[in-house]
Amino acid sequence: MSRVTVVTDSAAALPPDLATSLGIRVVPLWLTIGDERHRDGDIALDELVRRFSEPITTSAPSPGEYAREIADARQRGPVVVLTVSKRMSSSFESVVLAAKLVADDAVQVAGAGAEAGRTAADGGATATGDDARGVTVVDTGTAAGAQGLVVLAAAEAASRGEPAAAVVAAAEAVAARVRLVATVADLERLAASGRVPEAARRLGDRLGVRPLFEFRDGRARPLRPAFSAAVACDRIVQRCIADAPTSPPVPGRLHVTVLHALDPAAADDLARRVAALEPATCHVGPFSPVMVAHTGRGLAGLAWWWQR
Repeated sequence: MSRVTVVTDSAAALPPDLATSLGIRVVPLWLTIGDERHRDGDIALDELVRRFSEPITTSAPSPGEYAREIADARQRGPVVVLTVSKRMSSSFESVVLAAKLVADDAVQVAGAGAEAGRTAADGGATATGDDARGVTVVDTGTAAGAQGLVVLAAAEAASRGEPAAAVVAAAEAVAARVRLVATVADLERLAASGRVPEAARRLGDRLGVRPLFEFRDGRARPLRPAFSAAVACDRIVQRCIADAPTSPPVPGRLHVTVLHALDPAAADDLARRVAALEPATCHVGPFSPVMVAHTGRGLAGLAWWWQR
């Protein structure tokens, strides 16, 4: 049986060495600053921050870029593509079109908001997800480290030689459980991108607090703010603990990603705190320029899911 190839976009914030070791193919998003267009990762974060006063937009890879990646991977067997939430990017729609162009009717759509068995080819019939060269497109319903955890679950299933249907099932199981909670230095960039209400940004500025938010359903939802970065990090870890299926949490059941955007000190603090929970897996996922364009600098947080 041919091994399934897992493809995702750069919003997943996967460390390159981790993606390479698991055979994950990452298609970069695009960042436009003024009249300049950059692939995600091609511009230094410090330069991006210096240019925050300029017009900045982000965009999904084109269908042609995805089609090339899918066509190459499809020579080796089935392909599962996992995208950032379609509520915050057109990446999902771009992949579906690319897969339709490459694989015709051997395309299945799955994930958040997808109809069971719906195909890109006919809008309703069941496609063969385990077809020797079939393509399944999955909306993870999330982003950043949470998306990365969904992708890692799929890649690990693929590395065990599981068929495409099992790889998709592994991804969807984690997508249903994954959480992402973070703190930022301020909400200016998130408000500018429409991820949080402008009123929440103004309140945070007026109170001089450390904003906290949970990313859910394609939006950053403000939580009760903290009055210091240390208190914010403590609240994030406490939310992770409260989400455990047992009390006290069982060691070895937690899978976690420590997130940060130009704040390695806060990431180190979170990693130290979460180490006490004895997670089964833990890695640090620095944000790429495209994600920093939305969050601004000074973000730190956790994405996690508990294995039941």
